[in-house]
Amino acid sequence: QVHTVESGGGLVQAGGSLRLSCSASGPTFSSYHNMGWFRQNPGKEREFVAAISWSGGSTDYADSVKGRFTISRNHSEYTVYLQMNNLKPEDTAVYYCGADFRRVGTNLSRYPAEYGYWGQGTQVTVSS
Repeated sequence: QVHTVESGGGLVQAGGSLRLSCSASGPTFSSYHNMGWFRQNPGKEREFVAAISWSGGSTDYADSVKGRFTISRNHSEYTVYLQMNNLKPEDTAVYYCGADFRRVGTNLSRYPAEYGYWGQGTQVTVSS
């Protein structure tokens, strides 16, 4: 089973920034699929953060991160990024990257059930 690999998490103070990376093993699940970032804390459901279309032309953000986070992708690197600025304590979570396994070209999804090939996650902790 192909998985993405997330990196870039860490411990930062409120107001700080982090840049997460999500690397795939090839173009199939990076260039040919919509990609999304989700986050999750123990005992809670996986929460949508941001998504980007296969072409990179469309993006979607959860209201809680809009204006602070930016999702982007680099096809040649088979990598999706999440730039997180002005971090807040409520952003603390394990962040996961996944590929939307629906037909290429479909609208962006905010539902984790429509994504797969999750990575191991990267921990983001924001102190106050």
